[in-house]
Amino acid sequence: MLRAAVCVSGGGTNLQAIIDAAAAGTITNTELALVISNKPGAYALERAKKAGISSEVLVPKDYENRNAFGEALIRCLNDKQIDLVVLAGYLVILPENFVKAFEGRIINIHPSLIPSHCGAGYYGLKVHESVLARGNKVTGATVHFVDEGTDSGPIILQKAVEVLDDDTPEVLQKRVMEQAEWKILPEAIDLIANGKLEIVDGIVKRK
Repeated sequence: MLRAAVCVSGGGTNLQAIIDAAAAGTITNTELALVISNKPGAYALERAKKAGISSEVLVPKDYENRNAFGEALIRCLNDKQIDLVVLAGYLVILPENFVKAFEGRIINIHPSLIPSHCGAGYYGLKVHESVLARGNKVTGATVHFVDEGTDSGPIILQKAVEVLDDDTPEVLQKRVMEQAEWKILPEAIDLIANGKLEIVDGIVKRK
């Protein structure tokens, strides 16, 4: 059984979607073993507590440098025998040593159709503001493996969402979460847990 850790910085709506999908049997062969946050007051930690999931708070500035923070993350995850790390609104630049240690075992959800509206500086409402400013008619969400770049790893799943003329960034953000993020993130975890994906020449394919 796959042991998964979910890393979050805020409210944890994607975490809740994962918890609910696991309870409903949409995510199979998976144990939600750990929630990690960089913020002691994150509501996601309360969600973890209610679901009976262990949690840890690791604050980057508590460590001497990024490498030391990365080592702490690695130790924490290895202690819990974590197989897959899920970034679900984790607003932390990942240390290089951590990314290398868990190469091919870290996934992220991004609230746009990569390669549009992604990369450095594109997170949270900023993504949806950019979509509306450009006049996109379609947006969506992407689940991808994490590499050393920003939103540059192999794409696992994408789902499109319509952009409406009267959308605000907040309204669009909510629709993208409900119609895309909360669906494809649990699906990606289930696919990985059941060995249904492989990366061939940098492209994710179904087995």
